[in-house]
Amino acid sequence: MKLKSSTMNLLPPEIRSQLPKLYSQENIPDPIAYVKFFNPSSNWNWYVTEFDSEDTFFGLVQGFGEELGYFRLSELQAYRGQLGIGIERDLHFEPTPLSKLKRN
Repeated sequence: MKLKSSTMNLLPPEIRSQLPKLYSQENIPDPIAYVKFFNPSSNWNWYVTEFDSEDTFFGLVQGFGEELGYFRLSELQAYRGQLGIGIERDLHFEPTPLSKLKRN
């Protein structure tokens, strides 16, 4: 009997193919976040606005502070926090303008 892996596919092909390319929203006043990743054992969130189709995202990162920046899919996949819990993708997140997600 083969057990199902408990790790989530953070970026399935159907979502990966729909993400805007890096720099495609840089001149848009209020870019759209298309994917939300979160750490279930903390208050950290990563909102993806753009993707290089390989490993690098650009978007809003919320943790101890809040900033726009680059982050990597491979790092999100490799992370294990308390009790070995990894980063998850919010399955119910709908594309949202960054202005509605920013805390400040």
